[in-house]
Amino acid sequence: MSERRSAAGAALSRLSEWADAHLGLVRTTKFTSALDIPVEFVEKNVKLRGKIHHITEKGLAVEHIPISIPFITSIQRKWQSNSLLLIRLAGVELTPSGMVWLQEELKPSQMIWFQLLGRQDLALECLVLVNKGRFLSVCLNEEILRQGLGRTARIEGLHHDSRLYWKLHKRLLRAELKALKKNKGIWKEESSFEKIRDHISNNKFVQTLKQFANWLRSYI
Repeated sequence: MSERRSAAGAALSRLSEWADAHLGLVRTTKFTSALDIPVEFVEKNVKLRGKIHHITEKGLAVEHIPISIPFITSIQRKWQSNSLLLIRLAGVELTPSGMVWLQEELKPSQMIWFQLLGRQDLALECLVLVNKGRFLSVCLNEEILRQGLGRTARIEGLHHDSRLYWKLHKRLLRAELKALKKNKGIWKEESSFEKIRDHISNNKFVQTLKQFANWLRSYI
């Protein structure tokens, strides 16, 4: 019995080693759940391709489109489900205006690339790339921040002290800074509020009321 267990363990080990050495072949598999994606894919920050279905408050509902190999693909279609992956923009706290912007910019069936950074429960934390023309791609995480439609947040799934974490976090901060300098989106709203506040505080009538209130306090 122990020999059988030993043989089974060795076979499993060899299978695992083979899978690690042939991750490219696993790319032909269609993933329909975040839990289906191999840990190695997440750890190596693999890029996958997908098709947008819809956008919700929880994230992007995306159909994974694997590398197509005719014979394998035809077999897989017979047993694979049509479930969608839930993808979140890593490092971004999206505003309601940001979600509206995404719904307008991303059309149903539009193709995207998403780079795996982490997995939280049933959601994937990713950098999401959209092709703009033949040789240009835009990172939606950065674009949201450049438009002032979100704030930078912790990149879930990456170690806080890792080199990759700070490299990506700096990119996102630079994008957010551009919106701040140009008073875009939420930064424009905050700038307008500050102007109104300053205007009120500099109003002569308001200043007179403040002086009267201070005088009144001195006699109470």
